[in-house]
Amino acid sequence: MLSMDMFVALADPTRRNILELLASSGELPATAIYVQFPLSPQAVSQHLKVLREANLVEMEKRAQKHVYRLNPQMLSHFEEWVLQMKQRWSESFDTLDAVLEMEKKKLVGTDKKEDE
Repeated sequence: MLSMDMFVALADPTRRNILELLASSGELPATAIYVQFPLSPQAVSQHLKVLREANLVEMEKRAQKHVYRLNPQMLSHFEEWVLQMKQRWSESFDTLDAVLEMEKKKLVGTDKKEDE
């Protein structure tokens, strides 16, 4: 189940950039993430905390390092949700297209009667 925390986490562009960085790198120690952003390490650390709490990333302690990677399970749930929303919107637009097409035919029929 998707939580509101996940959407809050995804709303911030810095956190989305962190996710993109992890997606392209696999996993990275926190120090390698910090240097990618024009923010203080503490600010980046707060962003990482939000991503952890939303279960979008996982953190593993290795000696003195905190290593981060994407949480594939949560991302799969998110992808599933996105596909469901896309399907719902597609169905709604298909219904709207059908209604508009019927209205268009009615108008064309009315115009022909007026021309006679």
